[in-house]
Amino acid sequence: MKIASFDVDAQKGFTPLCPNELPVPEGDAIVPALNQLAVRAQLRIGSKDAHSPQAAWVVDSHAEMLRPLPLANADLTWVSHCVPGTPGFELLDGLPAPLDYDYFVWKGVEPDLHPYGACYHDLAEKRSTGVIEFLRHNGVERVLVGGLALDYCVKTTALQLRRAGFEVIVYLPACRAIAEETAVPACRAMNDAGITLAASQEELDAILTLETQG
Repeated sequence: MKIASFDVDAQKGFTPLCPNELPVPEGDAIVPALNQLAVRAQLRIGSKDAHSPQAAWVVDSHAEMLRPLPLANADLTWVSHCVPGTPGFELLDGLPAPLDYDYFVWKGVEPDLHPYGACYHDLAEKRSTGVIEFLRHNGVERVLVGGLALDYCVKTTALQLRRAGFEVIVYLPACRAIAEETAVPACRAMNDAGITLAASQEELDAILTLETQG
């Protein structure tokens, strides 16, 4: 079975390295686990948020975040993050350069777009980023997913891949969440969709070995 790994938005803007953006606790600690996924896969996929500082959903403070918006493709307010040309846009140290991945997605480039999943540019999931087509073209059946943040972009990407027909394993050591209160329902939603959650390297390898034998 052909396997791909997927590094979802593993950017400095989602770590304590950029405290004014979206500093996910321990977000900068996931690189070794992401690299563990890559050595178990034949293809490595990555994605980045790439946002305008004048995006329609930007607010000035963290206190103003997560408020609903009446926009088709940006549902909540967020502080500015992952702006091209800033440190927050960069991938975490120890990961490949974007063009060294087998396929790479930049998302949220237009000022009125704030997608969470890396498979579609829009919230209605009508405009593909091409990654599903790339995986199908290359005969991939299983995708190993990690990245930032577990409760938003990782969850949505994993669900999109699952709906597209792939077997999906989310490797929890390669993820961090914005908050526990959103991480728990995110994990439940992924479980309910048939996504496997692996909590350790031993568990991941046991799952891969069992499914390969099956």
